[in-house]
Amino acid sequence: MANRPLHFLWLLDCSSSMSINGKIGELNFAIREAIPEMQQAAQDNPSAALMVRAISFATGATWHIDEATPVEQFSWTDLTTYGGTDMGAAFRLAAKALQSPPMPDRALRPVVALVSDGQPMDDWRAGLREIDATPWGKRAMRVAVAIGEDADKDMLKEFLGNPELEPLQARNPRQLVAAIRWASTVAVKAASTPKTDGAQQPPAASTLSFDKQADDEDVW
Repeated sequence: MANRPLHFLWLLDCSSSMSINGKIGELNFAIREAIPEMQQAAQDNPSAALMVRAISFATGATWHIDEATPVEQFSWTDLTTYGGTDMGAAFRLAAKALQSPPMPDRALRPVVALVSDGQPMDDWRAGLREIDATPWGKRAMRVAVAIGEDADKDMLKEFLGNPELEPLQARNPRQLVAAIRWASTVAVKAASTPKTDGAQQPPAASTLSFDKQADDEDVW
């Protein structure tokens, strides 16, 4: 049986606040560290062909990696910071990619992972409605990572679309690495393991073994 594509889409906050205390550098590091584990997760499930893309958003949104790239060929180009937090623009861009087409009909449910450290500055609800209106956006497995204490956790929870789920909280660099690894591997494994009831979700964020040594390093 031919592999079924599984699309993984990062939505990454590159606003100016991400430059404070080196958050953008830590995010770049965390994603690079997660790539080998994503590749291993793909190898462990040969029936799924994992494809990765990324959208960055600040003042406006753009494709950081616009081609759906097989994970075994995937490499990371570092993000830089600028401007505000136009999350709604990122949602609208993602919604176009979650239409069918371009998403193939035989794909596994996609994973959409949102990472942010602040408050959206545009009409993010309108953008989220565009994602929800697409066939694949509605079915997507969603993961959200809140960087620092200033992230809009209520908004991130609304993005998740499930009152039982909570965004992952990263209060320091070690926790960010743990959250990115979790989003990159656990969610992928859950999305690539179809359940008969169609309601599979990754394990709750509370099961994530974050490094608790926040007192040993600066928190964001």
